[in-house]
Order: sequence, then C-alpha cells, then structure tokens
Amino acid sequence: MPITEDLKKTLSDPTPLYALAGAGDLAYEKLREVPGRVEALAADRKGTQEKAAARLQEAQALIVEAQGKVSEAVTALPTDLKDLKELQEKAQTFALQQVGRAAEFAVKAKEAYDELAVRGKAVVDKNRGGAGDIEPAGEVVAEAEVTEVALDAEPAQDEAAEPAADAAEQPAPAAKKSTRARKSSGK
Repeated sequence: MPITEDLKKTLSDPTPLYALAGAGDLAYEKLREVPGRVEALAADRKGTQEKAAARLQEAQALIVEAQGKVSEAVTALPTDLKDLKELQEKAQTFALQQVGRAAEFAVKAKEAYDELAVRGKAVVDKNRGGAGDIEPAGEVVAEAEVTEVALDAEPAQDEAAEPAADAAEQPAPAAKKSTRARKSSGK
C-alpha cells in the first residue's frame, strides 16, 4: 500500500496550492505596476525611442562581432588527432560545468517555489482572517474511514434480508460501502 500512502501524503500537502496563490499574488502586484510604467513611457516617448535605437545598434554590433568569432572558430577547427582529443576533453569539461549549472538552477527554482509557497500561505491566511492552517487531508480521510465503519455496521445486520432491487436502486458509493461491509463481516 505504499502508493496510497504516497497519495495521501501528496494530497495532504497544501504547499502547491500556497505556491499557486503566491504566484497569483505576485502577478497581481506586478500587473498593478503596469499602468504607471506605460504612462511613464508614453510621457517620455522621445527618450524611449532613443534608448531603443541605441539598443538596436548595440545588438547589431554584437551580431557582427559574433559572426567574426564563429568564422574564426570554424577556421581554427582542429585538424590533428591530438587537437581532437583536446577538443573532446574540453567538451567533457563543458558538459560537467553545465550539469553543475543545472543543479544550481534547480536549487534556485526550489528556493523560488518555497518563497511563493510562503507568500501564498500569507495570502490565504490573510483572506481567511488568520484562521490558521487548512485542515489536512489526512484528517478528512480519517473521518471518512470512521464514517464507513459506522455504515458498515448497519448493513451487516440486514445482509440476508436486503432485496436485489434495493441494491440496484442504491447509488454507486453506497453499493461499494455495502460490499465492504459484507467482506468485513464475513470474518
């Protein structure tokens, strides 16, 4: 039954919902700033156009520079077997560096997720009037199991007297609970 335990643990953890609430709150906060920025940009159109033109020229210069570097790298490709081994070692070193960077980004992503969860918990608590934590799903499941036990005791007494027509008219969840009662009372 480890799958059910994992499922119960997953469903009882409110952190993803808190992270979602935190992300929504952050988005709302950033969207509230947009009209002010738009007004500021509209007021300074000429300055904005000049900045955009300067950035475009910088980007074009970077493209020309990158094209020169690429053509130099292509012409300097190793032709000797020794150079190929060096290139292979460099590629392996680069790959290991990228694995380290990926791990670093994963840590940063986890930190951002945790920050959003904390922010979301604060938003949820504020909107609930600071009523505290939400009831964990594990307690709800325990209450549901107690309810099933109470329902199990009733059908066990009238098991032989229950007509087939009544069983067909009962909703599906009640039929399942009756089946469970029969299994548990047949010990």
